[in-house]
Amino acid sequence: MRDVARLAGVSTQTVSRVANAHPHVAEETRQRVLAAMRALDYRLNTAARTLVTQRSTTIGIIGYDSPLNGPASMLYAIESAARSIGYFVSVASVSRLDRRAVLDAADWLRRQSVEGIVAITPHHAMVGALAEAAAPIGCVSVGGGHDEAVSGARIDNTAGARLAVRHLLDLGHRTVHHVAGPTTWPEAVERIDGWREALYAAGAVVPRALTGSWSAQAGYEQGRRLARDPSVTAVFCANDQLALGVLRALHEAGRSVPEEVSVVGFDGTVDSGHFLPPLTTVRQDFAALGRSSLDLLLTQLAPGGTRTSVRHTLLIPDLLVRSSTAPPPPGTR
Repeated sequence: MRDVARLAGVSTQTVSRVANAHPHVAEETRQRVLAAMRALDYRLNTAARTLVTQRSTTIGIIGYDSPLNGPASMLYAIESAARSIGYFVSVASVSRLDRRAVLDAADWLRRQSVEGIVAITPHHAMVGALAEAAAPIGCVSVGGGHDEAVSGARIDNTAGARLAVRHLLDLGHRTVHHVAGPTTWPEAVERIDGWREALYAAGAVVPRALTGSWSAQAGYEQGRRLARDPSVTAVFCANDQLALGVLRALHEAGRSVPEEVSVVGFDGTVDSGHFLPPLTTVRQDFAALGRSSLDLLLTQLAPGGTRTSVRHTLLIPDLLVRSSTAPPPPGTR
């Protein structure tokens, strides 16, 4: 520890604070100490530290076993944020979005002596189960599902949808059609709400939302319906995979994008910039979401903190404009 302190230019007490994931260390100092630990191949005796401090310095994550970009990106962001502040991570993935699955996952994590739990919760019911299962330790929800009894961090999906629709209306489109996700997911419902709010505020016609799954196949099927309607000039999709399917359907129907129809997605996936054309999309900052969830949990775990205090963080996404959107064809404005 003395060697680490000497290399990092800090006291051994500061090294100890970083090693034990103490929250009150400046980020620049923390990174300098972690770099010195890596350079010297410094390894903590975690078993001994747990015995002395009665802390495991391990955070449990309840993930959702899904290929969808949102849950996968959230899991990576939380795990990365935890590692950056010196915490170990234990992950329990669930394949069902129900109360029993969350209770079982939380019970398994508590047997690993985790200090707190961050759970990816696409459904409201999962948050209620989280509060019930993890009451003795700190817990935070991440994602669309939320409960006033549990601290949580999530994206403002309604604001993101408004950004997408306003962008299309500002380009001159008379209205915007919506290919939505499954309405059993709060994110999908919030994006529908934002889409409608923006159209109502502009005095535009509100078409019927086309709902389905989150998949590119669902987007393709709904896109084929929209492609047959010559009045359709703008489409907002609830995620980038749906947008990918819509783009293919429009291409097969001979409807050029963006010359005839503009398309906007939601998520800001890495691949969306390589769609044809590159996709305009609402970008979610998953890294910031991961950091926010850890901040909420560390507040509960800090000395003097209370695990019953509830706080909520709502992050505003931004619009990444690419070449899939443009003014509508002449005569349709």
